[in-house]
Amino acid sequence: MKKLLTIHTLILFLFGFSVLSAQSKKGFEKEKTEIGAMLDAFNTAAAKADYTAYFNYFADESTFIGTDATEIWNKKEFMVWAKPHFDKKKTWNFTSLKRNIYFSNDGKLAWFDELLDTQMKICRGSGVVEKINGNWKVKQYVLSMTVPNEVVDKVVPEKAPIEDALIQKLKS
Repeated sequence: MKKLLTIHTLILFLFGFSVLSAQSKKGFEKEKTEIGAMLDAFNTAAAKADYTAYFNYFADESTFIGTDATEIWNKKEFMVWAKPHFDKKKTWNFTSLKRNIYFSNDGKLAWFDELLDTQMKICRGSGVVEKINGNWKVKQYVLSMTVPNEVVDKVVPEKAPIEDALIQKLKS
């Protein structure tokens, strides 16, 4: 009888866990849709050179990391760097080709990676978003250029002189 109760308790526990798990996954599906829409609107704001809309997607305390090794800015610094580009309507146009979104256990923090169609061909965008006052905000965004393995041996010699100097500067 004791074994039967233990097995019964285990079955109820597993059933309850699977129901909770299914509920949380459904909740995350809604959040994934929200984050996907936010990231698409974020990219559209840049493409339309809408400075205010674009930067409203960033949290007040956030970081942008660009493709150049020297490009790491907090929000205010990135706004200063980007302002002339937005003013001249010479911004970037990124479209997501494939996106993955993952969540913290409490669902208030998420991170993503995506392949982007850009003027630089395929790039990778990745970052962290946080739900702040009911809205998803970018806490960190990292833009990386992809380099196909087949051409790495051609790309490295092109960037070596620039990055060798930077490596020495960073080491000192």
